[in-house]
Amino acid sequence: MDDEASLLPRKLQAALEQALEQRNEIINQDSDSESDDEYNSLNSLVSEAFIRFFLETMGHYSLFITQNERGKRVLQREAFRKSVASKSIRRFLGVFMESQMFAGFIQDRELRKTRAKGLFEQRVDQYLEELPDTEQSGVNKFLKGLGNKMKFLHKRN
Repeated sequence: MDDEASLLPRKLQAALEQALEQRNEIINQDSDSESDDEYNSLNSLVSEAFIRFFLETMGHYSLFITQNERGKRVLQREAFRKSVASKSIRRFLGVFMESQMFAGFIQDRELRKTRAKGLFEQRVDQYLEELPDTEQSGVNKFLKGLGNKMKFLHKRN
């Protein structure tokens, strides 16, 4: 819809674009030797970029799911959004929290009876453990994580 520049936090958008461009560059360089493993590794890079994006923007969601007086799990929406230090990420969350994607994500977490953890929840747990008391810039962690993943994948090829 051409509103990405105004919705996505600029640094996170740039990091996503960089990861996708690097994936394309690696594909173009190694186009003559595309094996299934290399292709899957490059697709994993794209998945990793988006997982990191969502971890940086909403990885703290579980800290704001509480039980109300009826025992129902609910997200403290405004506290969740306001807990983010970055104004651009808060602005993104304000829009994203109105989307059907976010509503479905949170509804699934609120209604979940078992504590079975999928990949995203496992990564959220790691993310929350890694956050220091004085939280460093999420963007820097995001870029560092992508850089490390890129180096690993490029060395394998």
